[in-house]
Amino acid sequence: MAVKSARAKKALRYLDRKKYLYILLIPCVVYFFIFNYVPMYGIIIAFKDFNFAKGIIHSPWVGLEHFKYMFGLSDFYQVFWNSFYLGLLRLVFTFPFPILLALLLNEIRQVTYQRLTQTIIYLPHFISWVVIGGILVNFLSPSWGLVNIFLKQFGIEPVFFLADPDYFRPIVVLSSIWKEAGWGSIIFLAAITGINSELYEAASIDGASRLQRIWYVTVPGIKSTIMVLFILRLGHIMGNGFEQIFVLQNPMNLRVSEVFETYSYRVGLLGSRFSFGTTVGLFTSVIGLIFLMMGDRLAKLMKEDGIW
Repeated sequence: MAVKSARAKKALRYLDRKKYLYILLIPCVVYFFIFNYVPMYGIIIAFKDFNFAKGIIHSPWVGLEHFKYMFGLSDFYQVFWNSFYLGLLRLVFTFPFPILLALLLNEIRQVTYQRLTQTIIYLPHFISWVVIGGILVNFLSPSWGLVNIFLKQFGIEPVFFLADPDYFRPIVVLSSIWKEAGWGSIIFLAAITGINSELYEAASIDGASRLQRIWYVTVPGIKSTIMVLFILRLGHIMGNGFEQIFVLQNPMNLRVSEVFETYSYRVGLLGSRFSFGTTVGLFTSVIGLIFLMMGDRLAKLMKEDGIW
């Protein structure tokens, strides 16, 4: 009892010292509770024949009927492949770019130029995908697009990029890199600032070149951050975002552009089949959780820090 009492007093003293930090944390906790945890109650719609008039509670249970129906659809597996393949391309090509940008920005010694460069590469993050979609339509148009005007100078016939399924995935990946790579580099820059400067000084004294200092000091210093963010990104491998895909999607590239986000929107919302739309969303979340746990387990096997 004495030990428990001592621990309780120690905890109370700690809370008293840190009370203002915990007060600042309250709005964040409330936000995530309201917008992330409370909506999870709606997951049960996937196991019900949801009816607006009856509400969630009084709608009849149907068990796994919606899942059986989903797995029986002929186009479901094409949508699954589109989502997974595009998510994999994003993981392989878009994830390393923020790291590379952070390493390059960290090597800029002139503060004014560094801040100006950071501002320029951050700006695309604040542009809506609707605006970016309009920009891409104008740049890639077969009639007046700048890209096709350039190709005509070399005698190449105009290409309708957004209507050709072969170009859809590269356009999505490249536009994602352009829009989000700069913003994503902020986390890695913050991690780099936490590296002890004495390590760079010691490496310079040992004769290490700038490239060697990056490889042997900077990269190992942010390795844990890279691993955690990679695991979290792996958990979203089935999530490709709705806005970007929806803006660039059209009937001619639907064969490769239909992913779970647009599929659940088209079938669930437009078709007023809310239970089925929830089923699709729950399925993708479960797949993401599986990949998240696999990534964390792999990190532990590699003796790296995981997320748990």
